Amino acid sequence: MNSRKKEKKAVITVTFILILLSISCLFPFYWMVRSSFLSNLEIYSFPPVMFPKVLRFENYPKALTTFPFHLYLLNTLKIVIPNLIGTLLTSTMAAYSLARLRFPGRDLIFTLVVVSMLVPLTVTIIPVFLGWTALGLSQGFIPLIVPAFLGGGGFNIFLIRQFLLTIPRDIDEAAYIDGAGHVRILFQVLLPLIIPVLIAVFLFTFILHWNDVLGPVVYISRNSNNTISQALANFRAGFGTDYKSIMAVSTLSVTPAVVLFLIGQKYFISGIVMTGIKG
Repeated sequence: MNSRKKEKKAVITVTFILILLSISCLFPFYWMVRSSFLSNLEIYSFPPVMFPKVLRFENYPKALTTFPFHLYLLNTLKIVIPNLIGTLLTSTMAAYSLARLRFPGRDLIFTLVVVSMLVPLTVTIIPVFLGWTALGLSQGFIPLIVPAFLGGGGFNIFLIRQFLLTIPRDIDEAAYIDGAGHVRILFQVLLPLIIPVLIAVFLFTFILHWNDVLGPVVYISRNSNNTISQALANFRAGFGTDYKSIMAVSTLSVTPAVVLFLIGQKYFISGIVMTGIKG
């Protein structure tokens, strides 16, 4: 009986802590959405208005008159979609070679991949920018797209490799005996089995490039080519006192990422959990 009581207390305590953490994470998002339906006077009011009495939906069309969301959305998708394709393709191929193939220097290469995760982006951004400048490609979308097709990132390679190690090699060997090559084994046999981790990589990549400000600021100078995050930063600077418009545009900018996460959260969680089982 005592052990059951202790177990119930532990469950209640953990649940209470998780509820508090959830509230602390969700409250800023609620505050942003709530502020997008208020007037500036109500936003500045004290004590603050927790629940709007009147939802001012007109804040959204008014904000969009000065913030061409459709243009910035198109620019962002021009970067995000190629990055998703390149990252999923090349990181999966690299992870397969490190998890399934045997060749000299494989362990050293994997070590270098892991070490690359420890290098901050700010350390490499100047030499990378100088390299693109030497090629005459330092302005535009190309520097923000091409790197995704050159490996897909150390973290993504590590994540997919560890997941592949949880899949028995008997599956590969059976396909190999039937005459399948490495390309067919990867894309027809193993790919359906690693969907959860691919969805996790998809979400990580989407959020990373959807919210990226530093890259577009370095490589994009024309206002007509601005991404949503870049344009939103400029919008905040230009409309520092019009918080209702800022919150309305901010709500629109985070909505796609939230919707995608809600759709794929089941596979996202299972992909992360299964990654650490073996390796």
